[in-house]
Amino acid sequence: MKKIGIRREDKSPFERRAPLTPAHVRRAREELGLEIVVQPSPIRVFTDQEYTEAGAQISEDLSECDMVMGVKEIPSDLLEEDKAYTYFSHTVKAQEYNMEMLRILLRRGCTLVDYERIVDEAGRRLVFFGYYAGLAGMLDTLWAFGRRVASEEIDSPFAALKRAFRYHDLDAARAAVEEVGRAIRVRGIPYDLQPLVIGYAGYGNVSRGAQSIGDHLPTVEVTPEDLAAGNLGDTHPARTVYKVVFKEEHMARRTDDGGFQLQEYYDHPERYEGCFEEHLERLSILVNCIYWEDRYPRLVTLDKTRAMWADGPPRLRVIGDISCDIDGSVEATVKSTTIDKPVFVWDVDDRAAVDGVEGRGPVIMAVDILPAELPRESSRHFGDSLMPFLRQMVELDPSVPFERAEIQHEIRSACIVWGGQLTPDYKYLEDHI
Repeated sequence: MKKIGIRREDKSPFERRAPLTPAHVRRAREELGLEIVVQPSPIRVFTDQEYTEAGAQISEDLSECDMVMGVKEIPSDLLEEDKAYTYFSHTVKAQEYNMEMLRILLRRGCTLVDYERIVDEAGRRLVFFGYYAGLAGMLDTLWAFGRRVASEEIDSPFAALKRAFRYHDLDAARAAVEEVGRAIRVRGIPYDLQPLVIGYAGYGNVSRGAQSIGDHLPTVEVTPEDLAAGNLGDTHPARTVYKVVFKEEHMARRTDDGGFQLQEYYDHPERYEGCFEEHLERLSILVNCIYWEDRYPRLVTLDKTRAMWADGPPRLRVIGDISCDIDGSVEATVKSTTIDKPVFVWDVDDRAAVDGVEGRGPVIMAVDILPAELPRESSRHFGDSLMPFLRQMVELDPSVPFERAEIQHEIRSACIVWGGQLTPDYKYLEDHI
């Protein structure tokens, strides 16, 4: 019987997720004939007893497992010789802080399957927490907005909101946002905040999660073109939250003629320049949900951030950087934030991050483990999407050369390391290790 180990998470004291819930463990045993060993954890959202009742063995020792699964990166000193691992490795962009871990995986003859790279033929991700990052990130962003305007002595309905993890469950969080929406319909939005415009950069899973929270407010969607023209329709700004979704064509334009072609942008981003900053001064809140690499133009530069504050506080108060790329698409995201310290102000005068919501500059929310704020729901969703691939993953045989191994496409694309060697799609990482 093949055996899967589920390790406890130890990267953050707030990381309570699991790749498989007790319900998934039961299914893995009954439907797939797999044995599951779970390391005990005092913080995991599912108790050891729940896993025991589902048929798992609780043990510190995972050495006999055919594959060890986690959510976040496994500390390098815990990586065993010739072991197969599955987790979010955060290596495919050659992230410097994980290159030592990758070196050790190679040196010790390990195999690494990265959830992030389990994709279909069109390259769409199939196993992800992103939707729940959007949910939690939007809740935290609205909370931050309420705190920021309260620091300006503006009384708004958003002051009643709490952080995502402070609610009993997702239903309770949604109900709280609904209550804010009712208050807006009855009492209205303070004059100093009108019109209240929330901009979503991106339209994928993360953005859909964020929008699903924002849509509990009395929302009217307008296009970026209408926003630029000041055309908000015949709605009353005191009773309305305006929503704008930005796609790639609103973020970049061809340098030579100002045009845009999506595939060309993906293939040759060097031909393009950023144009998203033209929209910033019309936004109250920016929710950043895009996938970004440094070959693409930034959404928000430090120069633009300073310029917006040159003549006093602008309309834009909060950037919910759910993507959380350090020094990335939002250049002011100079660090990730934590669940206990979720926001900072990028001070445009001192050019430094100052924890909290007060100061001359935008509030940045950049929590890097947002789905952990909704651990039960996000783990259920993640495990549901992972189950169809579980049997294939645990039966990988690195003794067979990678090119000849019988592996379904979705998992083949996720194999970064195979028996101590980088697989062909990831050979480029040799330049970084």
